[in-house]
Amino acid sequence: MTYIMRSSFILFFVSTLFLQGTLGSFICEELPTNVCGFAIATSAKRCLLENSSGNDGKVEYQCKTSEVVVANMREHIETDECVDACGVDRNSVGISSDALLDSQFTSKLCSLDCYHHCANIIDLYFNLAAGEGVYLPDLCNKQRTNPHRAMAELSSNGGPMEGAADAPAPSPVSF
Repeated sequence: MTYIMRSSFILFFVSTLFLQGTLGSFICEELPTNVCGFAIATSAKRCLLENSSGNDGKVEYQCKTSEVVVANMREHIETDECVDACGVDRNSVGISSDALLDSQFTSKLCSLDCYHHCANIIDLYFNLAAGEGVYLPDLCNKQRTNPHRAMAELSSNGGPMEGAADAPAPSPVSF
């Protein structure tokens, strides 16, 4: 009986070491390009999809580590459900706050399915919006109640919306 327990313990210990070495760290450059977009590495830095021309002239895609650090989140690959709910494209190269000017995109981003269940994507767009002087919670509230007015205010002067001056640095979304 002791031999079986000892053998089981050794097998368990070796398996644990193997898994730890295998799962050790989450590095963007090692991710397949089809899950790169909206991923967060062990370092808490966002992964981003970049493209370049190969020697044969074909466009090649690579997953790279950005310098953008995400507070309170690491080792995360965004779910397909969130990608769909929020209306984002995991395979797009680069990201811009210009997407907030698209009423269809903003409608999906501000939908309850996205806004309350996809903290990673909301955090990203919260920070992009804040960089433009827009407070995402206010934009989403206006989007839900009067979408045409929200888009008109956002695009009319490019200036901050009500409450943007008091926008907190970190996202209001709990992780």
